[in-house]
Amino acid sequence: MSGLFTRNRVIGLVFAAFIAIVDQAIKAYVTVTLGINQIGDKMDLLPFFDLTYTENRGISLGMLQATNMEMRWLLVLMTAVIALVVFVWMLREKLMGDILGLAMILGGAIGNIYDRYTYGYVIDFADFHIGDFRPFLIFNVADAAITIGVVIILARSLFLSEKDDNEMDASGVPSEN
Repeated sequence: MSGLFTRNRVIGLVFAAFIAIVDQAIKAYVTVTLGINQIGDKMDLLPFFDLTYTENRGISLGMLQATNMEMRWLLVLMTAVIALVVFVWMLREKLMGDILGLAMILGGAIGNIYDRYTYGYVIDFADFHIGDFRPFLIFNVADAAITIGVVIILARSLFLSEKDDNEMDASGVPSEN
């Protein structure tokens, strides 16, 4: 069992937990401390960034809206299954870059699953804009972590060759694992 929880994987699990905790802490700060907790509540911070409270009752881009309790729990189950798949995938990886990308996805998923389980929706608040143009939907730390994690995994799979993923011995020849 100790072979399963290597140093890199443990770091990945700790990083995933860190992301989930930071996501929840920032959501609490925005909703409780700053009092931005009703739909329509808004705080202008910068010319291109506001805190705008929204409740996301669906998944990406508002698809699969949870309009009743059955849909709410179906979304919790679906996202939990996805998080479990990412967790297992992360436990199969060896390289830190892959593990950290998957940890970001896992931590973000856990943060959003917690919201959906607790409230029935995901709290979003980060609102980047250029005037009235919004290149992104309003999001949260978990959403950002998931997006960055996916980009890392895609970039690593597209730009790193298989031989780069294998450990090399001193002569530059791939070693047997």
